[in-house]
Amino acid sequence: MAGGQVDFYLLGGGEPRDRLRTACRLAEKAYEQGLAVTLRAASPGEAVELDELLWTFSDRSFVPHAVWPLDAELAAESPVLVTGGELPPSHRDVLVNLAADLPDAVPGYGRILEIVAADEESKSLARARWRRYREAGLDPKSHTL
Repeated sequence: MAGGQVDFYLLGGGEPRDRLRTACRLAEKAYEQGLAVTLRAASPGEAVELDELLWTFSDRSFVPHAVWPLDAELAAESPVLVTGGELPPSHRDVLVNLAADLPDAVPGYGRILEIVAADEESKSLARARWRRYREAGLDPKSHTL
């Protein structure tokens, strides 16, 4: 697994939607830099939540996005794709991973952003992903929010 940069964002609060809001902010930042982004939700239901939140999380901006899977031509027109399952073959600049596991396609991404909730289960699952990245020769960094 060769690849790019891996960053873990550790949340301090216990609000359940903090993970999703943080994912939206990170996707917005990457979009503003002209990067193609995949937001990988933990489930199809969470993907629906992310889709809705991307419309409303900020009063000052809009993040153009679509939910994957969809027509390849429409996907190409959307800088941000949200998925609760299969990863798209495009949008490989940035992966924002909200799922508990590591996707198989990790080597194809320039940057991977992991968002870790404050509860112990989320931290434990994040430690396992951290180890897998290290075993793959990557050097993850952590950031406390």
